[in-house]
Amino acid sequence: MKKIFFALLLTISSLFATDLTIGAGPYVQTQPYKGADPIIVPSPVIFYDNGVIYARWTRFGVYFLGKKQKEYSWGFSLTVQPRPNGYSPDDSSYLEGLDEKKSSFEGGLAFTLYGGGKYIEIMVMNDLLNRYNSYIAKVETGFKYQLGNFTFYPNIVVVYESKKFTQYYYGISSSESTRTSYDIYQPSGGVRVAAQTYINYPFYDSWELFMNLRADKLSSKAKDSPIVEDSYSYSGIIALMYRFKI
Repeated sequence: MKKIFFALLLTISSLFATDLTIGAGPYVQTQPYKGADPIIVPSPVIFYDNGVIYARWTRFGVYFLGKKQKEYSWGFSLTVQPRPNGYSPDDSSYLEGLDEKKSSFEGGLAFTLYGGGKYIEIMVMNDLLNRYNSYIAKVETGFKYQLGNFTFYPNIVVVYESKKFTQYYYGISSSESTRTSYDIYQPSGGVRVAAQTYINYPFYDSWELFMNLRADKLSSKAKDSPIVEDSYSYSGIIALMYRFKI
């Protein structure tokens, strides 16, 4: 189940679009946990935005207030996305004896503003499946850059991960401590920062290549966890896409 959620990774903000673009490709993400192998899974990729509903990679939403124009758009929306964090005790010998930390789905409120090739998005999301039973808040901002036939969307992401979120995915409970050699670790919330770029390259008729390269720096509270060995997590995808004119 965890790998399915990783395949449905959804942390993308993109430009508003009228056409429907569908594709798929291999998604790779390193794990910060000690001894855990990278995740390599096939991932669907969907982009669509008609000013009422939207899909951005595997995040989906419905606008309830806003305005969509060619050069300037803004909107408030209700949105849902998968939460791909988590691990199984058999992912690594260092995780044996710990409880399984499951992926989840998040839902909440998003505000997106786009104009002049730049955008900013603010989101507050709550855990819908009561895995970590709390919330996260995210701000993402970036711009569009054209180089020949390549289009780049470099951006910065800042995520506040609540106390319960950090404790669930990186903490050690008292019961886990009694079953392992780890001391109890109950951290407070923290801020994770990421830098990434999306890349589009149309190469034949309605076909195009989509790529994402991303580096996340874990919060200091997550990095201090006894089951974490890396300060950074790296991820990326390369997908073949087809654009349907609507």
